[in-house]
Amino acid sequence: MIIEGNVSVKAALLGNRREVIRLIGDPKKKDRDTAFIYRRAEERNIPVEFMERVQIDALAKGHTHGGLLAECGNRQYQELDACLGKDAFLCLLEGVEDPYNLGYVIRTLYSAGCTGLILRKRDWSAAESTILRASAGAFEYLNIVLSDDMSASLRQIRESGVSCFAAMRSDRAVPYTEAPLKKPVLLAIGGEMRGLSSGVRKEIDTDIYIPYANDFRNALNAAAAAAVLAYEVVRQNP
Repeated sequence: MIIEGNVSVKAALLGNRREVIRLIGDPKKKDRDTAFIYRRAEERNIPVEFMERVQIDALAKGHTHGGLLAECGNRQYQELDACLGKDAFLCLLEGVEDPYNLGYVIRTLYSAGCTGLILRKRDWSAAESTILRASAGAFEYLNIVLSDDMSASLRQIRESGVSCFAAMRSDRAVPYTEAPLKKPVLLAIGGEMRGLSSGVRKEIDTDIYIPYANDFRNALNAAAAAAVLAYEVVRQNP
């Protein structure tokens, strides 16, 4: 797979979540950030090949590569145990399949100190380059777990002492600012179209919602909801 642009290539090098086979660069590209990337590649014995910009354009899928590509393997995903602990801040995300939206959520969660994201198991390889760009590199740093049984994963998380909260409006829901979002904590967030599955909802005792300033009925998208809720976790865990 080809990863494009300084931010994505640097994240692939520093995140250590995938094999980086080679870098492909424009010999006229001589900025400080690119020099740093080349030094990191040299330290890891990763070859750098220089090509004219027209050749790089032919290899790239997009037009925002800025003269730097990396040929890489697929991302390696983590086991749930790697995300747990007394300071765990987890997020379980369902129903978000658009790679741009997923990237925005990952960018927000990582910046808020999330220690692990649980996604339903599927092959993300075709979308990884887009997710990486949309997340501004955070996709390479955040622990990500692919679960083939979300309910079982939640049970394991709860048994480890993590408090779990579902972002959804219900008769039992409380405003998110009134919920005790102290670590270790998990936020379960669903996409705006389908929300959380019934199996996930059954495993979580506390629902939280974001109060609106008016009678607007539609749900926030997952990226917006994740930003609000994740930074409430930050506020409550100074």
